[in-house]
Amino acid sequence: MDSDRFVAGFDYPMFVVTAVDDGTGARAGCLVGFATQSSIEPFRFLVCLSRRNRTFRVAEGASVLAVHVLGRDEGQLELAALFGERTGDDVDKFARCSWRPGPGGVPLLTDARRCLVGRILERVELGDHAGFLLEPIEVTADDESAPLSFRTLPDLEPGHQAG
Repeated sequence: MDSDRFVAGFDYPMFVVTAVDDGTGARAGCLVGFATQSSIEPFRFLVCLSRRNRTFRVAEGASVLAVHVLGRDEGQLELAALFGERTGDDVDKFARCSWRPGPGGVPLLTDARRCLVGRILERVELGDHAGFLLEPIEVTADDESAPLSFRTLPDLEPGHQAG
């Protein structure tokens, strides 16, 4: 298909997005490749979550999401594998990594060098993904090195199939 050829060679940054359901307290997180700054002033960030994964279901009941930037070193790759290969339907990912509660109780990965916590302003239907438009309420940026990206990501077996 021509659209596949269009995006061939693109190298998207990869993020770990975490959420907590405001009503139930359920936590979830997943590796995300579809995310981008969507406005300069005011700053807005758009995160797209697959409707198939648990993080999407938890985010439906959340008021904030946390977007974590991972680096390319071994510890960061382990976090990417945890949140990309495992599904929260089967394992408690947060029992397998270091985290602390952030605004609204959203899990913040303590090993992530950069993190944006954003209030969810809008939810948008985007095909097999849903977009969550975020307004930053807390930002940590202790490192400006190149983030983990699609091309630098090791081969992972996804916890859920794409789409």
